[in-house]
Amino acid sequence: MKIGIIVAMDKELQQLQQVFKNSDILVEKCGIGKVNAALGAQRMINEFHPDCIISSGCAGGNGDDINVQDVVVSKELCYHDVYCGKAIDDTTIYGQVQGLPARYQADPYLLSKAISLQPTDIALHPGLIVTGDWFVDSKDKMREIVGHFPEAKAIDMESCAIAQTCYINKVPFISFRVISDVPLRDTNASQYHNFWDTIAEHSFQVTKTFVESL
Repeated sequence: MKIGIIVAMDKELQQLQQVFKNSDILVEKCGIGKVNAALGAQRMINEFHPDCIISSGCAGGNGDDINVQDVVVSKELCYHDVYCGKAIDDTTIYGQVQGLPARYQADPYLLSKAISLQPTDIALHPGLIVTGDWFVDSKDKMREIVGHFPEAKAIDMESCAIAQTCYINKVPFISFRVISDVPLRDTNASQYHNFWDTIAEHSFQVTKTFVESL
């Protein structure tokens, strides 16, 4: 199976390159945000022709059961900053690009494999990942997002754009996001910075365990 992994930042790329050193898994950086993510996914599909694509990296967490260094695996994905209005089509809901799914579903086979993982020292949470072009560094912004999506487990800036690109190209997709911070428990993104300074190392081992299970 040809597997491609997409990350957004150099910090994430360095972590994953160490995890998959001496491997034939393709790990590429797309850059931050939805446009970069979609372009990176399309480039990987055109040039590498993967059998599946994995989005990996960090994300903000939401929920009483979510803690820093937990991993959220996407059961479904949508945008938290998309609204197409109701002037033309009153069936399109908040977070949905008109004419496309309201939520993108993770590939069933990949999701079943992910759910079957039982890491001993990291909590794994299947659930909704919401994506938007906004680094959430305030409680007010986080409350606004979860007001629309209270069930969201993770908030990032790339996963749904990659999911949309994979949906259009019919490429199986799933996202693994390590929780770097929980904005509703933080005030100035200090958890996020502390994550990279002290505990990011080995945080992406769940992605490796998942790939080895395929």
